Amino acid sequence: MSGTEENLSEMLMMRRDKLKELTEMGKNPFLIEKYEYTHHSTTIKDNFEELEGKQVSVAGRIMSRRGHGKASFMDLQDSQGKIQIFVKLDAVGEEAYKNIGLLDIGDIIGVNGEVFKTKTGEVSIRAKELTLLSKSLQILPEKFHGLKDQDLRYRQRYVDLIVNPEVKETFILRSKIIKAVREYLDDRDFLEVDTPILNTIAGGANARPFVTHHNTLDIDMYLRIANELYLKRLIVGGFEKVYEMGRMFRNEGMSYKHNPEFTNIELYQAYVDYEDMMVLTEKLIAYVAEKTLGGTKIDYQGKEIDLTPPWRRISMIDAIKEYAGVDFNTIDTDEEAIEIAKAKGLEIKPGMKRGNVISEMFEEFCEEHLFQPTFVTHHPVEISPLAKRNPEDPRLTNRFEAFINTWEIANAFSELNDPIDQKERFLEQARQREAGDAEAHMMDMDFVNALEVGLPPTGGLGIGIDRLIVILTNQPTIRDVILFPTMKPISEEE
Repeated sequence: MSGTEENLSEMLMMRRDKLKELTEMGKNPFLIEKYEYTHHSTTIKDNFEELEGKQVSVAGRIMSRRGHGKASFMDLQDSQGKIQIFVKLDAVGEEAYKNIGLLDIGDIIGVNGEVFKTKTGEVSIRAKELTLLSKSLQILPEKFHGLKDQDLRYRQRYVDLIVNPEVKETFILRSKIIKAVREYLDDRDFLEVDTPILNTIAGGANARPFVTHHNTLDIDMYLRIANELYLKRLIVGGFEKVYEMGRMFRNEGMSYKHNPEFTNIELYQAYVDYEDMMVLTEKLIAYVAEKTLGGTKIDYQGKEIDLTPPWRRISMIDAIKEYAGVDFNTIDTDEEAIEIAKAKGLEIKPGMKRGNVISEMFEEFCEEHLFQPTFVTHHPVEISPLAKRNPEDPRLTNRFEAFINTWEIANAFSELNDPIDQKERFLEQARQREAGDAEAHMMDMDFVNALEVGLPPTGGLGIGIDRLIVILTNQPTIRDVILFPTMKPISEEE
């Protein structure tokens, strides 16, 4: 054991010794169930003129201590901020003052006292009574260095929130962003609904699902990868505007923009098309930015992003022509497309068609250029099994993806409502699954049946809420906007 580890172990034992002493004195803090407080720190500071000389009660965590003989100071941190506590021997009594020595940084206390301002002008509370509400048996990171280890911050978010106040602000802003999204849709008569998280078919997206087993039914089930097919069933049932915001689960890679469990919103509106969804998307995101950040021009990692509608619109084929110098309007066969792909150094996968090459070409050469908000439209039918075909070119679909900061933020289309075409596309997806594509769509005959009952012309939209929040909160990774990102247990790490 190193000297540092020995010192740490000693300090931890001292805290337990203090707890033992308190318990023997009949002051076990863990027996206290509640504490009535009257104000928060920021409220007192903001309303000093009104509260000066008044009695208040606050509760929070001790973040620092400084003692000077018969007087000492503490910084108390609550949910809103910090306030200084001034403790004087003759104000609290000799016994209580002596017991201050049993308090540690990290302890949670209640303070009753008088609001005043120190000679240096700091709004403070002159304590009359201190109550230990919970003993911290761990040691908080040293205040000047904070909790810097990024991995540890994600694993111990509770400590991260205590010692890094800006982290708390990020998650408060996250909540405001989600509230604004709901507000925008609710004000436009969208109905918020709930659909199953446990599914018998992993549908609505091309993604690898998490598999579980239902013992009573003795069947495998899947955590949902999307809620699309259920929501469209509701449009069939007669609802005109619906949305659901919630967790999705995809058993795939992890990165600065991917977490296996993430928040997504999907919405559907009858009698509109993908172009209407474009307008809704840009107006919704602009509204959220205006509401939560005060404007539509935002800073992301030192670069300005302008979210002001209208956003740029470009077809996938035109984007490839612009950024890769290849015009797929002149390439009609799968064979020609594959030769182009080979020449560009792309990996050739079994069963690739012209549409798959277009998709791969776009990902490889175009996405990196889409920093400002951009709608990329008219995806090949091969990668869009649930979207309506484009009447002018049935090889393409009336679909778009919205890109900001080179990331796909939203996906939408004029929903396929032809049950015969839908069944054929499901069958093609099934063939791809049999060929080894674990992300290909499963056959869903009940959804085909729903389409046979009749789905009106419908526009649908999905937005990756976490990615949007990463950009709006100016954070570097998705893990910084998820309170408890997925982590490998330490015991399993090498």
